[in-house]
Formats: sequence, C-alpha cells, structure tokens
Amino acid sequence: MARRKKRFKKSIVKFFLSIVLVALVGYLSYTGYSHFFGNNNSSNDGNVIKNNNNNKKPEAKDEVYKLKLLATGDGLIHSVIYRSYYKNGVYDFTDAVKYVKDIVKDYDIAYYNQETPTGDDSIAYSGYPMFYTPSAYVDAMQDVGFNTVSLASNHSLDKGEKGVLNTIKYFKTTNMLYNGMNDSEEMRNNFTIKEKNNITYTMLSYTTKTNGLSTPKGKSYLLNTYDKEQVKKDIEAVRDKVDVLIVAMHWGIEYINMPNDEEKEIAEYLSSLGVDIIIGNHPHILQPITKIGNTIVMYSLGNFISNQYGGTNGDWNKLIGFMATLDITKTVTKDKKVKMTFDNLGGELIFTKYNGNPVTTAVHDGHTVIPFSMMKDDRYLKDYERLYKKYTGVLTAMGENLNIAPVGSRAN
Repeated sequence: MARRKKRFKKSIVKFFLSIVLVALVGYLSYTGYSHFFGNNNSSNDGNVIKNNNNNKKPEAKDEVYKLKLLATGDGLIHSVIYRSYYKNGVYDFTDAVKYVKDIVKDYDIAYYNQETPTGDDSIAYSGYPMFYTPSAYVDAMQDVGFNTVSLASNHSLDKGEKGVLNTIKYFKTTNMLYNGMNDSEEMRNNFTIKEKNNITYTMLSYTTKTNGLSTPKGKSYLLNTYDKEQVKKDIEAVRDKVDVLIVAMHWGIEYINMPNDEEKEIAEYLSSLGVDIIIGNHPHILQPITKIGNTIVMYSLGNFISNQYGGTNGDWNKLIGFMATLDITKTVTKDKKVKMTFDNLGGELIFTKYNGNPVTTAVHDGHTVIPFSMMKDDRYLKDYERLYKKYTGVLTAMGENLNIAPVGSRAN
C-alpha cells in the first residue's frame, strides 16, 4: 500500500513538471527564444524575424540643405538722392527701396555693393566726386533684407582714414556680413563666417581701383586693394572652413558692356583658387553672367540705385541694373562626403526711376528702384519691353542660360 502511494505521488509530480515544462517551452517559443531548444523552424519564426528587424538601425540617407542667394550692384548715392530723402530733419530712404522688399525677403544671402563711405554726420555728407553717404541708406537696405555688403570700391578713400573708420564703426552696429574696409590689421586678417541651414559661408571683397588715392603710410589694412598674393593668402585661410566662398570684385572699365582682359584674368585666377561665386561691380552698367569651371562669375550687375543717366541715346544703361539669384545646395552623402551645387541662375532686371529731366543731373528727386516684373505699362519706363530684351541679351551674351523674371509677372 505504501509503495502504491509513493508511485502515485511520483506520478502527480511528473505530471505537474510536464505541464510546467510545456508551458515554459511555449512561452520561450512565443517570445522568440525557441532556438535554445533547436527549433528554428517552428511556427514562431515570423516572430523571430520581426523582432530582429526592429533591432536593425535605419538605413542611412543623404542629408540635403539649401540656401537662396540674391546679389545686386552699386548703391551710388548722389547728393540729389539723399537730399530728396531728407524730411523733418531725418534721412529716410524707405521709399527708395520699397518695391524690392517682397523680392529680397525671400533670400537667405542678400548682397549689395556699398559704393561710398558712410556713417554719422561728423563728416559732411556729399555726392560726386568725393562721396560720403548718410547711414540711413544702409538702414533702409537692411530693413528690406540685405545682409551681405562689399565695402571695397574706388570711392572707399574719398574721405580718407576718417571716412573708412566711420564706415566700419557704423557697420559694426548692424547684423550684416561685410568686408573690404578694416579699422586694424587684426580685423584685416580675421574673417567672419556665417552659418544658416547647416551651410557655412563668407565673403571677401577687393578693389582694383582707388581713383588715385592712397591709404596713410603703415595703414594699408584700411582698404582691401587687389593683390594676387594677398588674395591667395586670404582664400587659403578660409577655403577649408566654409561650404561657400564668395568674392566681391570692384574691377573693369566704366560703361562697357563686356568684361575686359583684366576682369577675365582675375576671374580665372579666383576660380583656380576655389572661389564659388564672384560678384563684380564698378562699370555701372550690366555685363554678362557666366561660369568658369565650377565658379559662377557675375562680371557687373550695374547700378542698384543712382542719379546717373543714360538718356535715350544710352538706352538707360546706367539706370538699369540686375538682382541676380541662385540656389545653393549642400548634400552630405551616406558616407559623409559633402557635395556643393549652385544652380537655377536667374534674377530680376531693375530700373531707377526719378522725377526730373533724365539727360541732366540738375533737379531730380523721388529716386525709386522698380523691378521690371512690376512693369505692365509705361508709367515707370517707356519702351520697357524692348529694353528688357536688350539687357537680358547683355546678361546672357557669354552663353549662360538665365531664368530672368518676365516683365509684368509681379502684381503691384
């Protein structure tokens, strides 16, 4: 009898152990651990595969970043312009640039050339031939969205060292990226690098002309005059630190629609040093936009605003400028290589409209920059369609296709 009881107890224990073992195997199989029992072909394989996929790292993809750039020409503020915008004891150039605001605001980098020294009224304001411009003009340009400025021009030394120092003092109060004038050797050799949308960039600025004026002895740092060796040194100092390198050049011959040999030689040299974008000014009229290798070259963007005149014989060439635009794309590949592309070259033709006889420099006022895309009749400029065709022809004369905004394409 005792043996039967022992056998019965053993049977019960074995029975419960069997149940526990079956339950354990089932649980491990369900949670993906059936391989511990040599059963990789069980009906739970789908669960195993699913869990393994969840643990895999996502496949790497290219990262793409973009910037939009706009560049325009000379801000040449003659005395009749700043007198026109002096009211109630204050200079205010808002109306001069109000029609470009809706264009400029869409760009991340917006460049113009500050043709003249500027600053407070410790120097008397003046126009041609020795310029000094109220800083309110710069305020107006910054308010519409311009944020990148070249300061090196043939008029930079018009008011000597004090004019340069006043200009630098003022620009230090802005948020703009500027280059071309310096208040010290230290500033001359330190370059500001900006970053937006994970793209780093900077601009260097040089002039080949000073109208015969010189910096004081021992103070050549005041103005960036073009010198091949110095330019090479500057570029080598920043090229590997930025994704985009812009060089602004004040060069060429005034009132000539094609680049001269000096412009072409400098452009080739800058391209060989790895410059991405060259923005040229000084001729005061338009010259072509082209490419040298991977370098975009804007030989001359004409005047942004001025009191110059071309009359009917000049076909308004000194009053018609260009706001060039392009897209900048940075691609970081899966293996962390960086590729930069510059495309969609185009822009807007612009016209400086003012009141007064257009063939004299006498009594003019109301200078206002008008995009051709706003022109739907002759209220701003007669024969504007023919002039649009002529100057788009100048811009594309070296074979580059440009996406130029059509006349009348913008509501006003």
